[in-house]
Amino acid sequence: MADENKYTARDIEVLSELEGVRKRPGMYIGNTHKEGLHHLVWEIVDNAVDEAVNGFGKEIYVTIKKDGSIEVVDEGRGIPVDLHEKMKIPAVQLIFTTLHSGGKFNSKVYSTSAGLHGVGATVTNALSEFLDVTIHKEGNIYHIRFANGGQLETPLEVLGPTRKHGTTITFKPDKKIFSTVEFDYQKICDHLQEEAFLLKNVHFFVIDQRSGFKSDFLYENGLHEYVEVLNKNKEPLGDIAYFEDNSQSIKVEIAMQWCKKEYNDNVLSYANSIRTHDGGTHDVGFKTGLTKAVNEWAKENELIKQNQSIDGTDIREGLTAIVSVKAPEDKALYESQTKAKLTSPEIQMVVQNFMVTQFTYYLNEHKEFALELVRKCEASKQAREAARKAREAARGNKKAKQNDFQLSDKLAPAQSKDYMKNELFIVEGDSAGGSAKTGRDRIHQAILPLRGKPLNSDSVSMERIIENLELSTLIQTIGAGVGQDFDADESHYGKIIIMTDADTDGAHIQTLLLTFFYNYMKPLIDRGMIYIAQPPLYRVYKKSDPAKHHIYCWNDEELQAAKVKIGPGYGINRYKGLGEMNADQLADTTMNKGTRQLLQVHINDPLVVEKRITVLMGKDSKQRWNWIKENVRFDTVDEFMNEVK
Repeated sequence: MADENKYTARDIEVLSELEGVRKRPGMYIGNTHKEGLHHLVWEIVDNAVDEAVNGFGKEIYVTIKKDGSIEVVDEGRGIPVDLHEKMKIPAVQLIFTTLHSGGKFNSKVYSTSAGLHGVGATVTNALSEFLDVTIHKEGNIYHIRFANGGQLETPLEVLGPTRKHGTTITFKPDKKIFSTVEFDYQKICDHLQEEAFLLKNVHFFVIDQRSGFKSDFLYENGLHEYVEVLNKNKEPLGDIAYFEDNSQSIKVEIAMQWCKKEYNDNVLSYANSIRTHDGGTHDVGFKTGLTKAVNEWAKENELIKQNQSIDGTDIREGLTAIVSVKAPEDKALYESQTKAKLTSPEIQMVVQNFMVTQFTYYLNEHKEFALELVRKCEASKQAREAARKAREAARGNKKAKQNDFQLSDKLAPAQSKDYMKNELFIVEGDSAGGSAKTGRDRIHQAILPLRGKPLNSDSVSMERIIENLELSTLIQTIGAGVGQDFDADESHYGKIIIMTDADTDGAHIQTLLLTFFYNYMKPLIDRGMIYIAQPPLYRVYKKSDPAKHHIYCWNDEELQAAKVKIGPGYGINRYKGLGEMNADQLADTTMNKGTRQLLQVHINDPLVVEKRITVLMGKDSKQRWNWIKENVRFDTVDEFMNEVK
């Protein structure tokens, strides 16, 4: 028995690098779902981008083929094809079969690079049914092909002469690895549009052979146009300020603009064209430099006393800014391989000093704007004081005005004071609210039925927010303040769950609430505390014994499978609204932690968020309706109604 439990050298499994990637793909691409699938595309596109960043090629093409494969074409120098001196195989073969190989580690080849770890091409190859490489280089067309997870199928060959230069890579993800191999055209467009903003004068083309859709992105003014798009339909405070310095090894580019009636700051940071979602030293350097520049200017012009200072949060209120740095491999240091956070101290000081110098000069050149900015900072401070009243009211401070916020008499509170274990269900309608109250876990689940549709909170004043009954009640219920004074640590609930009907009204309510959370309680989204409940659309049951034999379905595909499983003599319930479900059904399918399905709300791409809010919350009702028709699907069962009878 003791021998069976021994751990010896014979238990050590040695995998090839490609086998290791296939066995643990999540280590390299995050997951094997939609995000991971598209990460394969980004890895190949990054190689094309690195060529363009370093001055080789101005056009990049991404094509979704009819067979489900992806083709990426660049105009770069072409991947090297000569024999590697040490490994004795063509360099292109080495790059696609060996982790941490490539030219990205050599500053003579790439002054800056997104793919610093050199694993991208290998990972994409390892997770594909096939990967095909065609290289136009030094007068010849070269070709090599891999299949079955990166195994060499066609050795490097010369196909003929050419005058072109660049690389074409075509690959098809392995359906044995991924839960879906269906590429999302819009997702690819959104990503490449972001790349185009960061790489001015580089032209990106997207072609979908499945649908015939085509898009292209080219921005001559780069980050300036990025801010322009993000602030579309907002009321600007001054022009877009743009600063750039390419004279040093660490290159800095910043575009920024304030907007009136906005209460969040939206500072997006990039390092070597990759979005650093968790910020880092370049982000800190920008914010520190901005705060210092505004305070020094305000003191110099006697707008504040020498012993006073303007808080950074008040300065950044309503600010949209893009901070982009490009640095050599030895200076671009990250917290982890995901590159979500930059940790380079040298870059922090470069950005901070650059920001102080450039923005101080800008304020002196635009004094009318500078005065208005300082006035906005004072208004922000006053708004934070108003928001503080909300928190005091939520904490039961008797000094706060009782009519500032109203706690709904329809709220069924959770009994537990262990707030992070508590859940708040925001429910559409009294009928659904009644079922939810009956079926809930009273210890940890609170129910707040909505009296009506909340206010569209996009670009409205704090006074309007406080006056609105639905939003005022929500602020009071969550108990963590609002706007700049919001503190997610003070929330009375670890999860806030929006539970609405699966129809256009329900979708509208979801959008109104999400817009409010995005504008006034964004840390809840950043921390992953906002969810959307996913109630089933159908219940298929055995007519002879519906209590014991029934299956809940969330889409038409599951419905068809359930009909087969239940067999002859089935019936179908179509839940057009939450109120059509009794308390037990609602609890079992939508509220029970062991059986429910929740959709967590998070922000992958701020550009997409801003565009969606513009469409869904803007004044153009036709544009909004067209988007809903094209993108929102509510499964119906008209063809099954006769079967229910």
